[in-house]
Amino acid sequence: MAILLGLDTGGTFTDAVLLDDEAQRVVAKAKSLTTRPDLSLGIGRAIDAVLAQAPDIAPAEIALVSVSTTLATNALVEGQGDRAALVLIGFDAAISRRDNLAEALGDAPLIELSGGHTHAGAEAAPFDPEALAEALDALPGDIAALAVAAQFATRNPAHEIAARELIRARRGLPVTCSHELSAGLNGPRRALTALLNARLVSMIDRLVTACERHLAARAISAPLMVVRGDGALVSSALVRERPIETILSGPAASAAGAAWLTGLDTALVSDIGGTTTDVCLLRDGKPAIDPDGARVGGWRTMVEAVAMRTTGLGGDSEVQVGDGLDGALTLGPRRVLPLALAAKQFPDLVHAMLDDALTRIPAPDDTWQLAVPLFRALPPDLPPESRDAQIATRLLDGPARVAALLRSRIDAPALTRLVRRGLVQMTGPTPSDAAHVLGLQTGWDARASEKALTLLARRRAGNGQPLAPDAAAMAQRIVDRLTAQSATCLLEAALAEDPRDWPLGPDTLARHPLMQAGLDRAPGLVRIDARLDVPVIALGASAGCYYPAVGRRLGCEAVVPDHAGVANAVGAVVGQVSMSVEGVITFPAPGEIIAHLESGPGRCTDADEALALLQADLTRRATERAARAGLDAPRIRIVREDTGAQIEGRDMPVETRLRVTASGRPRLGTTPGTAPATA
Repeated sequence: MAILLGLDTGGTFTDAVLLDDEAQRVVAKAKSLTTRPDLSLGIGRAIDAVLAQAPDIAPAEIALVSVSTTLATNALVEGQGDRAALVLIGFDAAISRRDNLAEALGDAPLIELSGGHTHAGAEAAPFDPEALAEALDALPGDIAALAVAAQFATRNPAHEIAARELIRARRGLPVTCSHELSAGLNGPRRALTALLNARLVSMIDRLVTACERHLAARAISAPLMVVRGDGALVSSALVRERPIETILSGPAASAAGAAWLTGLDTALVSDIGGTTTDVCLLRDGKPAIDPDGARVGGWRTMVEAVAMRTTGLGGDSEVQVGDGLDGALTLGPRRVLPLALAAKQFPDLVHAMLDDALTRIPAPDDTWQLAVPLFRALPPDLPPESRDAQIATRLLDGPARVAALLRSRIDAPALTRLVRRGLVQMTGPTPSDAAHVLGLQTGWDARASEKALTLLARRRAGNGQPLAPDAAAMAQRIVDRLTAQSATCLLEAALAEDPRDWPLGPDTLARHPLMQAGLDRAPGLVRIDARLDVPVIALGASAGCYYPAVGRRLGCEAVVPDHAGVANAVGAVVGQVSMSVEGVITFPAPGEIIAHLESGPGRCTDADEALALLQADLTRRATERAARAGLDAPRIRIVREDTGAQIEGRDMPVETRLRVTASGRPRLGTTPGTAPATA
């Protein structure tokens, strides 16, 4: 019996599952609160919890460990990561103004050198090692990594490789070369992708090292894998070099978990977490891939990842009341700490706050809001005399009521800045509180939820009437709103993937009054009916609370599989290793054929010779990468794409592109030595 351990770090919870690979069943599952900023603490607690759920399974029996992580995604969204320098070779000065490269670079050093190659792989100008050496010696001491991007490096990587070797020899720092991350020709975007990757290297290394140490402490010696953004698995050793490939790791794992848990080949997968709802299309049992590269944190990268639509809607979304006559509700996009969860963590403080607010009619919002610090020591980058530092200092003793925390009008903007930076979290009523009031969800403090929604129900709409007669009615309004917003989110994703050419964009069309009337299916002189024509697989701990109603709204089957609450952790460990390498053959002139190899241009006189040369080179590289990623005997798949043009009535070849993929299940075993020998 091969036991696999899958892990997933979400916005609220870190999940863990033990899977019997032979019987294809979940043996045990557990959850632990996600710990920010150090995710490894929550991962360690989830591992301990799931092992406690399966006392008959010895840690030494675990044959594979795999984790899907939000670390890279969150870091890019929140502008975190180490300071990295960028080396540009052979580009014109205007490159930094394209693809948001200058914005990403910020005040980090930029080194511009002569060199680079032509589109045919010939050297455009000599590489200047002396200039690079001089620039490296002048770098400030806080530079933790470097990124290198050269003109047409995907046609000839010689100058990137030369720069990498010089940097390693002279500074001993991690180096990311753009040609190793993408075979695309978009130089500015390749440079951006390499720069973002360089910023993440030490961050992902710390996470992986901490995980390895905890596994070793629990006597788990199985290989450690990480989920990439396209759903494939990669070894911890390789992910240390290419951490950016883990962006959208969680959504990719959810798609893999959905396919494994349901056996469905075609469906919309909707994963509702605490902060967001992620929707992707499952086609032929695999998630659709974004053809333009993953977009995260405002950056469009060249990383292959799932085509995911993310909405700021989750179980912990803030409930906002509109200014209109009926007090219409909106959920999100901001995440707050549910009062039910806050009361479980700080019961005396939360209940005293809510009980005091219930004596006031109406009670101002700030009297029943709590500010919860996410730091134990004063953040070092806060200027000591700033208002932000003063508010943070007041929170060093723990959570505080907002009414007591804010001592002047200018304190409120400072608190808002701390919240936006992720240093403080506010409490507030959420769909999770509504679910506790209605009995749809248990586990936290339902009494606190009822008190909070009683206070919210007393608020007056624009017409002067209370929002709801009691807590239960208020809770139903919130759940109904989540149903409506979830249905719209799914419609947007379906319309975006629909092959028809709609006159309106998917966002506009999903919200169009005729579409909404079709979903309402209300009687009238004109009958309008709209429904989703594929099933929805609903994942997440709260999916069973909300998605039966979402399915009814969309007129489709809503499948909430067993273990939906830990589907991402399941998906983290059931995936395959898949390493792809691309290359091209170009025909720059009649009779001239060039196979662009890792070692440089291979000039041939025959197209078949060039094809064989390139195919052998790509197969070797894909197989080597697969071995490093944890795969011993890969399946090889080759896809060929030919591009031609008509010149003077004759068909002429322009380019032949090959993509070689080495894939298969990762090696299993408890002795490969991935984890360190000591904790």
